[in-house]
Amino acid sequence: MDWFLSNSGMVLERAGQHLLLALVPMVLGLVLSIPLAQLARMNATLRSIILTASSLLYTIPSLALFIILPPLLGTRILDPLNVIVALTLYAIALLVRAALDAFDSVDEDLRQAAVAMGYKPGLRFLQVDLPLSLPVMFAGLRVVSVSNISLVSVAALLGVGNLGMLFTDGLQRTFVTEVVVGIVAILVLALLMDGVLVLLERLLTPWTRAAKGTADSSPAADSGRNAAAGLPATAEAAG
Repeated sequence: MDWFLSNSGMVLERAGQHLLLALVPMVLGLVLSIPLAQLARMNATLRSIILTASSLLYTIPSLALFIILPPLLGTRILDPLNVIVALTLYAIALLVRAALDAFDSVDEDLRQAAVAMGYKPGLRFLQVDLPLSLPVMFAGLRVVSVSNISLVSVAALLGVGNLGMLFTDGLQRTFVTEVVVGIVAILVLALLMDGVLVLLERLLTPWTRAAKGTADSSPAADSGRNAAAGLPATAEAAG
């Protein structure tokens, strides 16, 4: 605790670097994954190609990708851009499948109803498909946020500033306290990111709470509560 208090400024600086390197690829990955998933949903051949490519992409070791990218991008080995590009690729690999599952979860009857009401394909996607797919999409985003926060620490082996440098420095000095602080800081960062995503999902999908409230107040739900209390389904009506 004394070490953390005396080095809190450095830890917070590393945490800011870590958050930036994890957050930017997640956003970029989401933006790029949505059109790819939509293409995959509309074409069976593209679906197979995109899903296979995303699965293969995620099997590439992160450290190897961090090393390969600088010659390809023309950047220095310590450039944070290498980490952002690498983690964006990993985010796409995870989010393409999640986005495709999200679009598949939208009821086809709702799509047809939107067409019958005169929605053009682009407008239907923005006002029907995309909003209704958000609950499943956010589940994928939460996985990517944890994955990115974990993978960013690997970049510390190359000297890119983040919380992972507490691991490398602590290992070199055989100082366990610094390593423990790094682990706790990354866990806290992951929990905060997950909490923000949960809150954002609740703000963007208010109809899910309304639907749940309607289901809870339905006759079936009342019967379920009566059964749980050992009462017949007609007891409430008789009262």
